[in-house]
Amino acid sequence: MRIDVFTIFPEMFTGPLSESIIKRARDKGIVEINIHNIRDFTCDKHRVTDDYPYGGGVGMVMKPEPIFRGVESVMGAVEGARPRIILMSPQGRTFTQELAKEFAGEPHLIFICGHYEGVDERVREFLATDEVSIGDYVLTGGELPAMVVIDAVVRLVPGVLKEGESFVSDSFYNGLLDFPHYTRPQDFRGMKVPEVLLSGDHEKVRRWRRKESLRRTLLRRPELLERAHLSEEDKRLLQEVKEEEGLENR
Repeated sequence: MRIDVFTIFPEMFTGPLSESIIKRARDKGIVEINIHNIRDFTCDKHRVTDDYPYGGGVGMVMKPEPIFRGVESVMGAVEGARPRIILMSPQGRTFTQELAKEFAGEPHLIFICGHYEGVDERVREFLATDEVSIGDYVLTGGELPAMVVIDAVVRLVPGVLKEGESFVSDSFYNGLLDFPHYTRPQDFRGMKVPEVLLSGDHEKVRRWRRKESLRRTLLRRPELLERAHLSEEDKRLLQEVKEEEGLENR
């Protein structure tokens, strides 16, 4: 996978994209990430990337010319692939694990990070293929949201995670929240690891984990259950959870 990011603050990406799993993916050559300064694609000596909005108003708007020029400069970087051009914006569709899976299957992603009062509407209308938000709140710019999306996507690319690591049990991957995790010591300040996890019975452990995943989802994010694909066993376990929690009618 190749990822190109266009921003006026390229230094913001140095740390987050140079550590942990993303660093490992880059070092192994599985993912190539290029950070571009939008100012490098301006046409004036002052490298101006923003201007006053037509019609008046408070704040500045990012100009279309340098964004178009920058994105167009990498459009053919992956032969035979049409890139997904992602504009980070609070007006976009909310980023989800399903969208992360979708992006992880693409050979080329391009991120546009807006700033100030946003970008010229022509970038949204004629250049971006996707407009994505990470939540219903406003940040200073699109840089942090782009990092969030890149992190979520890269870990799903085949070969990125080590043998023994898995994203399949992660919260949201299969539509449910993850089950509880424990490690040594077995007894910490009187807080003990559930006996089932010490039993050595793999089937009991599997069933307990699935049940606790359903329990957490029911208690914390019940709306996820409405669209989750539940097996007959899941439905039985969920009913047990409801009875245990006194929620039989939910």
